Amino acid sequence: MTTSTSSDSQRTIRMAQKRISGFSKLSKEEKLAWVTEHFFEDSAAAENLIKSFYHRDDAAQKMLDGISENTLTNYFLPYSVAPNFVINDKTYTVPMAIEESSVVAAAASAAKFWSTRGGFQAEVLGTVKVGQVHFLWSGDGTVLKAAFESVKQQMLVDTDHITKRMCERGGGILSIELLDKSEIEAGYFQIHARFETCDSMGANFINSNLEAFAETLSNWGEKQPDEIEIIMSILSNLTPECLVRASVSCPVEHLGSFEGGMSAEHFARRFELALRIAKEDPYRATTHNKGFFNGLDAVCIATANDFRALEACGHAYAARDGQYRSLTHCKVEDGAFTFWIDFPIAIGTVGGLTKVHPLASKSLEMLGNPSAQELMCIMTCVGLAQNFGAVKSLVTTGIQHGHMKMHLANILLQLSATEQESKQTMEHFADRVVSHSGVREYLETLRG
Repeated sequence: MTTSTSSDSQRTIRMAQKRISGFSKLSKEEKLAWVTEHFFEDSAAAENLIKSFYHRDDAAQKMLDGISENTLTNYFLPYSVAPNFVINDKTYTVPMAIEESSVVAAAASAAKFWSTRGGFQAEVLGTVKVGQVHFLWSGDGTVLKAAFESVKQQMLVDTDHITKRMCERGGGILSIELLDKSEIEAGYFQIHARFETCDSMGANFINSNLEAFAETLSNWGEKQPDEIEIIMSILSNLTPECLVRASVSCPVEHLGSFEGGMSAEHFARRFELALRIAKEDPYRATTHNKGFFNGLDAVCIATANDFRALEACGHAYAARDGQYRSLTHCKVEDGAFTFWIDFPIAIGTVGGLTKVHPLASKSLEMLGNPSAQELMCIMTCVGLAQNFGAVKSLVTTGIQHGHMKMHLANILLQLSATEQESKQTMEHFADRVVSHSGVREYLETLRG
């Protein structure tokens, strides 16, 4: 009993030592020292490893530290490129920040495939973004609705200082609407506003306007016998009116032939069926859509845009009719193969980190310093290319055939293979199934 009590006491002490107050106020060095002391067996080795990822330029490191909170070091991702993207008759080499080699390989392969078959076509169908003020009104809804037009005009006056520069660039507030949501909660209303933010993603612009709307509404409410309670003011990452349509299309016979002697016609039928399955089966649709995001996210990260917002929006859009479905579509009609997507995408080329992060700035330069609308098209086409590559593999050779060949390099790194061992192993598995155990066993035979 005494031993158990002592053990519990020691465990409590250790747990307490792993908690800290005022961590954010410590210097970077102090934070690193505390973390390595309490969470690593070899604190000195951990600290040295973490510091080895510092940028060699002090000014650049200071900039990177300032991007986030409680930063200890930098976490590197491979910065790759996919050449030969022909989009709207313009050729791009696209930057991709991602750790999975097969994604870049598939995107580059699909880009090359379609570059000789008309390339990708893309158009922006809309650029409208949305924000909401959620509030409770204790009075008669008809009174609120009758007064809202004058309240709305005051909102526009009260946000003039926020919108002035955006309006000069062709953007601003497009509409402000009062929505009665009392079927959800008694007295619940929304202000539903639509915005144009030009080349910026516009989050700060939208949220600043929404909070100003809420203040105007509260000021009106103070003069009423009934009460207004503002619940929250926030943009929505669901942007169904900020939409890109991207597609590829060619005569079926121009698709060529595929491994195993599969004809173009057989491939087109199998590909179309795979898309129908992804449309109807949520289990398949989830993995199918991940293939699209594999490409989109990599470009999004490389240009310092918010991939989490795009994922949230895309998944909601995929379930807009009440069932989660494929984002991409395929049809084979009148001898033509067409593969396309309508995708809601809100990104920016100014503001945020797009000009602050040096590699993000170079990514945009590599793409020709595109407008936000052009970048929307590029990102969507890369996602479509990656999705095409993934489905193409699935209906021909199977996904593991190419994926494991690409993964072989990672296995060799894990097993500390020399350059000569890697070369011999690559040759050995050129026509064999790749597995971690198989590679390990082959290396053991090489090493005697």
